[in-house]
Amino acid sequence: MGTPKESVVHGSTARPQDLPSVDQLLRLAGPVALLATHGHTLVVKEARALLDALRAQALAGTLETVAVQHEALGNALAARVQARLAPRMRAVLNLTGTVIHTNLGRALLADAALQRLLAVMTSPNNLEYDLATGSRGDRDSLVEELLCTITGAEAATVVNNNAAAVLLTIAALAREREVIVSRGELVEIGGAFRMPDVMASAGARMVEVGTTNRTHPQDYERAINANTALVMKVHTSNYAVRGFTAAVDEATLAGIAHARGVPLATDLGSGSLVDLAHYGLPREPLPQEMLAAGCDVVTFSGDKLLGGPQAGLIVGSREAVGRIRKFPMKRALRMSKLPLAALEATLSLYLRPERLAQDLPTLRLLTRPAEAIREMAEALLPAVQAAVSPRFTVQVVPLLGQIGSGSLPVERLPSAGLALAPAGTSKKGLGTALDALATALRGLPLPVIGRIAEDRLLLDLRCLEDSGPFVAQLPLLKERLS
Repeated sequence: MGTPKESVVHGSTARPQDLPSVDQLLRLAGPVALLATHGHTLVVKEARALLDALRAQALAGTLETVAVQHEALGNALAARVQARLAPRMRAVLNLTGTVIHTNLGRALLADAALQRLLAVMTSPNNLEYDLATGSRGDRDSLVEELLCTITGAEAATVVNNNAAAVLLTIAALAREREVIVSRGELVEIGGAFRMPDVMASAGARMVEVGTTNRTHPQDYERAINANTALVMKVHTSNYAVRGFTAAVDEATLAGIAHARGVPLATDLGSGSLVDLAHYGLPREPLPQEMLAAGCDVVTFSGDKLLGGPQAGLIVGSREAVGRIRKFPMKRALRMSKLPLAALEATLSLYLRPERLAQDLPTLRLLTRPAEAIREMAEALLPAVQAAVSPRFTVQVVPLLGQIGSGSLPVERLPSAGLALAPAGTSKKGLGTALDALATALRGLPLPVIGRIAEDRLLLDLRCLEDSGPFVAQLPLLKERLS
């Protein structure tokens, strides 16, 4: 059967009978090429969907005649196929000022981690195979030695995120028994994930001591009894209580717990493995310090300050970690080969601390000088002005960013960026204008994510190391705003 002839339609709108059948559509030159590239199933499904949508428009009297011409039909089908295959998870430019942004994927992986992923994912690997003995291996062994070397722990294991690490620790060490925790540490993290809920899910009974702002050693001493299985301390990394406060440090708490034969676990959450004060940043507690203070188990994240993939890291005594590793829930929470390979490569960077600030993207971005960021903003100013004028004005401004993902919530990072404000817009229309600009930026091929504050759209440039991709999109932004 030959190629269908071009439809002949009359008037400004097309009728349902002006549309080709699915078979006729697929014999056009463009769809034939699509079939050769993508196969029958996908192209036919999208062809049917396209014709159904066009037929509905024709019945409503809103289908323009140009839409049923062969070239237009072929282009529309190609666009549908491309949209169907387009990835839903996309790279974006994070200009929010939050370095470790939970909604934007948290930590960026180091080049070494990316190279390790490519090396092991394109061939079989020794995920659970002992090359020395030729027998079945343990995937924990890929990173346990590194974790013990860096933190000084006797043993270590890993799971798929830190919430899982906390859940598994409590379930393995305190199921059907009591866990003592300060009322001031009953934290809630993202997604309404609360410490009391974790306790309940792990099958433990939570015993609260102290008050929201003050907890003392005697509070723990009075609460420990024959049914106490664990004393838990939680680092309040995503909020701060100031003023009339008191908390019991790990060394004191370890002494109290161990005197009664009870283990002590602490959840650090953010997972810094180096003293950030050495880099001019606010200090976070370290796992190695918690272990030295006497904690039996320390849990922390892999994709926050540690700068690696999503992971929950558990380090501690050989006895406690051994019980956690053998608990049945561990298999359900274990890490797969992809994040394990990335985690091993990231941890290896910590063996060369002198290079860490340049090799680890998270630390490199956190330590980027504000003056260098401002120089980039000054360089970008003319191009951005040209793209958004006359609807918006642009100026270079000092900004205060944040580390993010619950790490050091009250601390701010001096930064710089561009402030875009609507020109000649009434106060009533400011919100609409800024939303339109934010939408246009998000709609670019490489979406640009800023933040709206004080009647301006702010583009914090701390996380923009290479301005090339941003500048390349400015002509398209100008076109969409015109």
